[in-house]
Amino acid sequence: MDFTQFEKKIGHHFRNQRLLEQAFTHRSYLNENRELGRDHNERLEFLGDAVLELAVTEFLYAKYPDKPEGDLTAYRAALVNTQSISDAATKLGMNEYLLLSRGEARDTGRARQIILANAFEALIGALYLDGGYPTAQRFIADQVFHKADEVVAKRLWQDAKSRLQEASQDLLGITPKYELLDQSGPDHDKRFVVGAYIGAERVATGEGRSKQEAEQSAAQRALAAKGW
Repeated sequence: MDFTQFEKKIGHHFRNQRLLEQAFTHRSYLNENRELGRDHNERLEFLGDAVLELAVTEFLYAKYPDKPEGDLTAYRAALVNTQSISDAATKLGMNEYLLLSRGEARDTGRARQIILANAFEALIGALYLDGGYPTAQRFIADQVFHKADEVVAKRLWQDAKSRLQEASQDLLGITPKYELLDQSGPDHDKRFVVGAYIGAERVATGEGRSKQEAEQSAAQRALAAKGW
């Protein structure tokens, strides 16, 4: 695979191209292509996760000198969660380079988000090994740090259900409720559909692999629907 354009986009040419290939290689791909003798990206993901957390922690510590530990921890969680870093991966076009099994390649939604987030962390690990901490930190700064102002201004460090409850109570004096609308699939792969209600109005629905995940999805969509 030719990574020339991608390397230009991230501003780093890999001396060790195998590290870059490994960052995009999902375990499932090797299950179907054992003859390649290549490593998948899980070890790089493990390393990249730690580098990402350190870089974001340093940034937040310097940016918000008056904030207590609890707030900084919440801000960091919002900046490095699956949604945030999978969005960053999508904007970089990482989808185009993922090496997946035929089955995984068909996945969409939450499953693809997780794959992208893991690849993003693996890429950070690869950058760290190829160029050192300054190279990885510079990449993280370009892709993640700019989100901090929005996270704080829009209170995105709170989970979606908490934000919806706070907004609904403040603006309408109503506490949102959630109702299970549907569930399907075998025990090992359940899918839940939940409705978010404000009063009698069903504002949005959400899906997930657990009721809690579906409720968070419904709350997030309700916030968007209400413009909150």
